[in-house]
Amino acid sequence: MTTADGALIQLKAWLAHRKLPTNGRLPPEREFAEKLGVSRGDLRKALATLERNGELWRQVGKGTFIGTKPDDELSVVGKVAEQSNPIEVMNARILIEPIICQQAAMNATGIHIEELRRCMISQRAAQTWRQYENVDNRLHRIIAIASGNIVLLSLFDQLNAIRRAVVWGRLREHSEAPPEDHHSFIQHEEIINCVANRDSELASKLMRMHLEEVRDNLMYPDRLAKKT
Repeated sequence: MTTADGALIQLKAWLAHRKLPTNGRLPPEREFAEKLGVSRGDLRKALATLERNGELWRQVGKGTFIGTKPDDELSVVGKVAEQSNPIEVMNARILIEPIICQQAAMNATGIHIEELRRCMISQRAAQTWRQYENVDNRLHRIIAIASGNIVLLSLFDQLNAIRRAVVWGRLREHSEAPPEDHHSFIQHEEIINCVANRDSELASKLMRMHLEEVRDNLMYPDRLAKKT
């Protein structure tokens, strides 16, 4: 294990113990490195890893904060979201994310696979739909990171920002949390296995099938209610 890996472990442990609220500010780098007993260089690498995973956001002159960076209501993302709808968002995901998943199967590292498997554990343990969806978002973003293509990651982030801004409505009133046999659990597991096994074609195919089912359940919520 490298010193950078050790710093990441120390950082995650510190965050888990403190349980800071969303947008809670972390200590300045010099002070934080001393608290964790790591070098500033290793701390920066650890912070960058969590930032890529959507767990932190940073702004020059302000500091580092818990959660994802707040969207600018006047941004292009906001304007697109106002004119779009959930089905358009899902159709865009179906076009883009299978390609991202294909690249992830070719370029993912052991660290990416480990993070994806952690997401699977967290998803199955989710007590609410909100908890599930937060982990689901993280899982799909780690796949985008694992693609090794900063342009694809940027496209994913833009699409994801639009997805969060679009009004989805109340689609899951039939239950408070995902059922134990929720379709996404096994689908995510199969996708992750393909990524781990470098099977890029099947990974892409399974991602498309997964997102198509999500879209169909969105279009026909009564069918989803019968399954759960």
